[in-house]
Amino acid sequence: MRLSGSSWAWQRTGLWIGGAQHAHGVTVHGRSSVTIDLNRACSSYDALVGVDDLTSLGKVRFSVHADGVRLWNSGMVKGGDRAIPVHVNLTGRETVRLVVEPHRPFDSVALADWAQSRFTCG
Repeated sequence: MRLSGSSWAWQRTGLWIGGAQHAHGVTVHGRSSVTIDLNRACSSYDALVGVDDLTSLGKVRFSVHADGVRLWNSGMVKGGDRAIPVHVNLTGRETVRLVVEPHRPFDSVALADWAQSRFTCG
């Protein structure tokens, strides 16, 4: 993870999204951007995303960018919704950026989760 230019991120175990527990993941604010420099060839990124039950309020959009191109967008996700699966092909990519954007200014205080977050690399 690139520390310079990335938002605050909290690596956790036992995340809860929409009433379901997930073993591990990363929690960020409702307005965040975290950049990961891939240090080897990776084929995909997978996660389950949603608003953490700790806040259970707010509306946000999740997106995954690679090398400056948006590859995936969740659409609007609100507190209490079930986790949404993410699968992004990263073949030939060098940098990944995980972005969360609030629907309204108040939604930036929501906690957003990238649960079961994992890269598949060779």
